Parts: sequence; structure tokens; C-alpha cells
Amino acid sequence: MIRHYFRLLFMLLPLLWAAAPGSVLAGQGIYLPPEVKASLSSLNVNERSVAIAALIQDNSEEAAALLSALQGGVLYVQREENELYLQGPDGFTALTGTEAVNPERGRMRRVGTNIRQRDEIIRFLNIRSLKHPLAETRRKASAALLTAPDIEPATLRGLLAAEEDTVTRNNYTKILAIKTLSDSGAGRAELLAALRELTVLHTPEAQQLIRARRASSDPQIAQSADRALRQTEATIQHIALFETIFFGLSLGSVLVLIAVGLAITFGVMGVINMAHGEMVMLGAYTVWGLQQLLPGQADLAFVLAIPAALLVAGATGALIERTVIRFLYGRPLETLLATFGVSLILQQLARTLISPMNRAVETPAFMSGMWQITEHFSITCGRMYIIVFCLAVFAMIYLVMRHTRLGLSVRAVTQNRAMARAVGVNSSRVDTLTFALGSGVAGMAGVALSQLTNVGPNLGQSYIVDSFMVVVFGGVGNLWGTLAGGLIIGMVNKFLEPINPINGAILAKILIMAGVILFIQKHPRGLFPQKGRAAVQ
Repeated sequence: MIRHYFRLLFMLLPLLWAAAPGSVLAGQGIYLPPEVKASLSSLNVNERSVAIAALIQDNSEEAAALLSALQGGVLYVQREENELYLQGPDGFTALTGTEAVNPERGRMRRVGTNIRQRDEIIRFLNIRSLKHPLAETRRKASAALLTAPDIEPATLRGLLAAEEDTVTRNNYTKILAIKTLSDSGAGRAELLAALRELTVLHTPEAQQLIRARRASSDPQIAQSADRALRQTEATIQHIALFETIFFGLSLGSVLVLIAVGLAITFGVMGVINMAHGEMVMLGAYTVWGLQQLLPGQADLAFVLAIPAALLVAGATGALIERTVIRFLYGRPLETLLATFGVSLILQQLARTLISPMNRAVETPAFMSGMWQITEHFSITCGRMYIIVFCLAVFAMIYLVMRHTRLGLSVRAVTQNRAMARAVGVNSSRVDTLTFALGSGVAGMAGVALSQLTNVGPNLGQSYIVDSFMVVVFGGVGNLWGTLAGGLIIGMVNKFLEPINPINGAILAKILIMAGVILFIQKHPRGLFPQKGRAAVQ
């Protein structure tokens, strides 16, 4: 019923656009119908999609400016009056005025977009940018359209005839070649020319079109397609190698973030904490909860979630240590059983208090998009930020353990608890703070993990076994071993996944576990064994 309503509304929007009075975009002359304005400022994703589609259909300079503001994250709505504002260096400017105003920050909510909406806006803006006076802008727009050539061939030929920039002309030629190969009525000469052009374009779309032409009944076209396919596949293999390394590093970074907490609680304290995955879950739910409290402010919610997750998971860990772990030191098997029960309790609490269903977390604007490294290789900003975040957290933990009183106390208690007590170290307090620190770091890992997967009650269980493998493989209680072990297991996992396209992820985990078991048989103390009685090297 709702789907039919939005379909009908989308059909009526062009008429409403022309007939209804509305508001002006910063005095530039564009009128937003009340229906479009209300849909654009709505918290409902489907209603915003209807408004975005109407703006794209309008295709005016003012509509493009409004979509650009939406994409740039500078379009805001005032909560009480439901009025749209543009954020600028001098403050906020209402769509119905030209002078900057400064409403209370708490009353403003940024108009958000999801991935599909951003893709639609970017594609629309790229097509419009093909007529931009700056050559650099036209280059970027034409390069972006190579992976999504949603433009008519006649329009492309007109742009190609008027274009003077060499790079942009080459991109136009490649897009036309893609269009030619996808055209069932293209002539023989056109197909041969298109195949020659696409040997230097290494996108999956181009490769699929070339592979389809390899089955042509024309021998010359089939040979040309086969030659072009071999060239593109060789280049794609090199690109895939770098992509696999990058994805392996990002996965390894998540494992390091989770395992570094285990390296403290398991490696230093000798506690097998099966509830460690639930600390990760609490950190991920912290991001989701703050986004519910701060709707439309995903950037601020994500930044605040980092210290909040540290506190929430750390406080939970301290409570578990005080009420359960404290009475089980020196009995690792019993700590395993007790913390396994705690993990089940925390999972059920999440299902009861929040929901048994997964929750989606909005990606902050600064983590969205791609970084173009070369012409054919790009990396996602979100995963790059996760790698940097992992290194920053690891550096923080290392400094805490090496250059603070807490770190010194932890190492003293670990080496000789009785002697540490004799010189005045409160071992009971140190145990609580150490367990809280390990749990808090797991909470921060959940903040990073929320950007890679949906948040749910079983989130932590998917990574707890891998985290224990990282700690054991790298060397129990050794932070540098945890870092090396996590990155190695992450990259090996990504290299093994393509072995079986159907269930490659499961097979990769099995092979990695078997490899770690064999490695531990020969090196039971891991990659970086402890030296002497030091707990953290």
C-alpha cells in the first residue's frame, strides 16, 4: 500500500512542481512545492527518495545546487518549524531568505542520505558537470561515468565534438565504446573499434561486455574480443591483488582492535573471557543509540560514540570483574564457563531491550566515498579510516602499558602478585581497571565494526574465535604479536576466500584455524613469545 502511494506521489510531483507555491533557495529563484519540501526534510528514507527524484527530474541549476548541498552535508532542517536551511561559513541561510541566521545548534538536524540516494545524486551531478567550464571538473565527471555510463550516445557524441580536453575526450570515447558493445544493432566496424578502445579500460562492466562479444559468430570480432579480454584480465588481476591486500588489512585491523583487549584480559590476567564479543556488541549498539538520540547528525554521533563505547563497555567489564571474575582467578576453565553464561545473558538483554533484529548504522559523511589512488584503483574511505583508527588505538594501549602508572602496576601484578602487594600496589584495583580497559577497547572495536556490518545481538560471536586465534598465534600477552597476528590472519583470510566462490569465507576460516593449530604445535608460545616474566613487551 505504501509503495503504491509513493509511486503515485512520484507521478504527480512534476505537476505539483510547476503549480504549487513554495520556498526559494537562498534567493536564487527555485520554488519547492510544500510536498517536496516536507518529503526532503522527513526522517523517512522513502519520502526523501521521492523528493530527490523530483529534484533530478527538474534538472535546473537551482535543483542541482540543492542536490549538491544535500550531497555535501550542508542542508539542514529546523526541528520545530520544519524549515530548510543551508549551512555556510557565516551561519545558516534559510531557503526563503538571503541573509545568514544563527539558530540554536540543537534545533538543527542535517538532512541525511543513504548510499543509494548518494549514488543517484552523484550520477546526476556528474552528467551535469560534463558541461562545466573547468576542464578538471569535466575530467572527474567523465571518469566517474565510466563505471555507470547512464547517458545517451547522441548526447555523448555532441559533447565529444565540442570537447577540447584530451583526457575528457578519451573518457567520452570509452563510454561510447561501452555503449556500442551493449548495442545489439552495432555494425562490425563499430564493434572492432570499440573492442580496441576497451583494452585499456579495466572495469568489470567493460570486461563483461567484452566476454559477451567473444562468443560472436564473426571470427574477427571473436578474436579481437578474446585478445582484449586477456589484456583486461591481466590488469584486473593486478588490481585485485592490491584490493585483496587492502581488504585484508581492514579485516585484520578489526581483529587487532578486538584481540588487543583479549591480549590484556587473557594474556595478562589469565582470564578466558567468552563475553568479550558482547563488549564489541555494546560498542556497536552505542553508535546506533547515539544516532537515535542525534538524528541527522551521523558525524557527531560517531565521534561521540568512540569515548562513549569505551566508557559503556569498560563499565560493563568492571562490573563483570567485580561480580564474577574476582572469585575465579587461577581457575581458567571456570572463568570460561562463567563468562560464557554472561555472554548469553548480555545477548538476551539486547534482544529484549532493543530488538532481536539487526540495526543499520548510518555512515558519517567524512567516511563516505572513495579515494582514487590510480586510474583504475580506488579504496573506500571508511575502511581506510578503520585502519588508521586501529593503529591509533594500538598506540594508545601501548603507551598506557609502557608509560603510565597503571601499566607499571599491571606488569608488576602479573609478574609477582604477592611482591606487588608488598610494595603497596592495590592488586584488586589493578585487576578491575585492567579488565575494564580490555573491555573498553573491545567497545571501541565495535564502533569500527558498525561501519562494516549491521549491528545485532550476535555481532560479537562472529569474531570471538578469530580474536582468540590472533592472541594465541601472535603470542599470549604480547601487544606486538597481537598486531602482527591480526594483520596476518586478516590478509590470509582474504586471499583464501576466492578459493570457493560459494562458501569461501567459511572455508577460509577452517583453513586458517587448521594452520594456526599446526603452527602452535611447533611454536606453542606464538610468533612473539614472552621473554622472562614480562607481561607486555
